Amino acid sequence: MSLSRRAFLGAATLAATPTVLKGLDAGSAGSPSAAPAEAATIAPDRFDPWVEVIPGHISLAVREVLRLADNRPILAVVKNNGYGLDIGTVGRIFQDEPGIAGMAVVKADEALKLRAAGVRKSILLMGLFSNEVGRELVDAGVELAAFTPDATERILPLARAAGRRVGIHVYLDTGMGRMGMDFRDALPWMEELSRHPEIQVQGTFTELGEDTDFDHVQLRRFLDVTGKAREAGMEVGLLHAASSNGVFHLPEGHLDMVRPGISLFGAFPSRPDEEREMADLNAAVRLKARVVRVALIRPGEGVGYGRPWIAEEPTWVATLPVGHADGYPREAVQGAKVLIKDTLYPIIGGVSASHCIARIGAQPSVEIGDVVTFLGPDRPALEPNRMAEALGVSVYDVLMHLNPLLPRVTVDG
Repeated sequence: MSLSRRAFLGAATLAATPTVLKGLDAGSAGSPSAAPAEAATIAPDRFDPWVEVIPGHISLAVREVLRLADNRPILAVVKNNGYGLDIGTVGRIFQDEPGIAGMAVVKADEALKLRAAGVRKSILLMGLFSNEVGRELVDAGVELAAFTPDATERILPLARAAGRRVGIHVYLDTGMGRMGMDFRDALPWMEELSRHPEIQVQGTFTELGEDTDFDHVQLRRFLDVTGKAREAGMEVGLLHAASSNGVFHLPEGHLDMVRPGISLFGAFPSRPDEEREMADLNAAVRLKARVVRVALIRPGEGVGYGRPWIAEEPTWVATLPVGHADGYPREAVQGAKVLIKDTLYPIIGGVSASHCIARIGAQPSVEIGDVVTFLGPDRPALEPNRMAEALGVSVYDVLMHLNPLLPRVTVDG
């Protein structure tokens, strides 16, 4: 018997549920009725890293985005494993948020994972899909983005095979140059889509390049095309263009609905110093582990491959079981700090695939088993935006590169 992709993804979700989670039903991660694992905890003797997700901070971010967008509905972008927090976990959290009208992803598997996690709200797939998975997407009620010249030929057979209308969002390229139907060629193509009652246009959208001046050019192009389409009697549905950057900096681009991603997880999208004055966001994620070794490094001795750090005086260090394979930036040695107990300690030497080293100082003030926080809202230095700025990396990298195999648990705060 063949196994559908949707069933396979549900089974894979179940199989991947970490056994270290306590207080979480073994089958809940893949169950359509699953709720966020608020009671889940990490085993007290676990040393390997884990990720904590804070639903309360996500709820705060939703409220702030709604305020900035004048209470327009939110299409929450949860691509790339829910910005690193785990797509099933954030999907279930957003399912219970009334301000969230639906969710958007760019990969077909993530759309199906949301359904397998129990998401009942609308889901938009903004990427291209194969014929094989197209039927499963339609059966799962996923709305499809139309942007290729053959969009009608791709979507119409799926609707007819399913025996019902298929919801789509028309995707226009107004100058980003990455995805979408070129706005100059869009009107006759949109007219062809509109001829078929089996295809239901739920929305029309574009992607802004986040260049302040050119965003206005893109918006004018978008509104010109959609306005002409309406005048010609075509359905365009809800118009949406504003990502997190647009929510903060382009109010005229809020249109019928906004489409933020990173800001919903407590991080600022592009100009954090300015954006902190506009909204109250707290990081909704922590990366944690426990100290696995405490040692004294004598003068002249070093740590790390190539000995990039050499002790000038007797110095205690702690080895931490988190490395770049877990999503912790290699650049952490350029200024990142970690929180152990109530003290921040700098990362020294190098970040290897599975370990990094913190400089503790003249006294062994930490112990094996102490909890280490690498990322999160607990200290300014650990906040995603401030860490990214200190290390010279993108805040998107800080979040999205978190290893999807690490266990995720939800916590109160």
